[in-house]
Amino acid sequence: MRVVLEDGEQLGILSREEALRTAQEKGLDLVEITARANPPVCRIMDYGRFKYEQSKKAKQAKKHSSTVELKEIKFRPKTEEHDLEFKIKHITRFLEYGNKCRLVVVFRGREVVHPKTGVAVLDRVLEATKEISQVEVRPNLEGKRMIMIIGPKAGVQKRKADSKKSAAAAKDRAQKVAPAPEEEYVEDVIEDDDGDDVGSSGSDEANEAKSAAPASAES
Repeated sequence: MRVVLEDGEQLGILSREEALRTAQEKGLDLVEITARANPPVCRIMDYGRFKYEQSKKAKQAKKHSSTVELKEIKFRPKTEEHDLEFKIKHITRFLEYGNKCRLVVVFRGREVVHPKTGVAVLDRVLEATKEISQVEVRPNLEGKRMIMIIGPKAGVQKRKADSKKSAAAAKDRAQKVAPAPEEEYVEDVIEDDDGDDVGSSGSDEANEAKSAAPASAES
């Protein structure tokens, strides 16, 4: 087998025993890279570290990749107004997050002979989401189900993210410029030993009366 070191250095063609002995001497593993080559190609490497780095790269790639999901929303030809508005809100949220939506109108009994009622429901949804949606599969009647697929327009997800950032920045600015709460002024009142307020008019009159009493007695 042809043996290559971890740094790419070629050791040439070795027997299996020689390759294993060389790997053991270096404290590494002998890993077969290309089995169909003639002779097979093996690399002496730290296989545990290799697997760890591969796993780390896969996690990073998954983190930065966006997964598009297909959300299914069901309607009836006579879906009530408040139910329709509720479902449209969910569809809008799905589209803003970059997902596609499969809109399904389910017919029962003889309702299927009036497919225009289903088309009318789908048209309502398209009208309500026309700023962010585009039709990818036109309405198609399959048995008693009318199906249409819509997806987000280009840039919808980015605009949603930018809008969130702007709202967060505005909130931070509002918190920074908000006036500080006014301090409440509290007047401290110090009482004398008799429990009367010092500096009050009643206390002054009492003091004058006390000072005047001895003067009258002496006279």
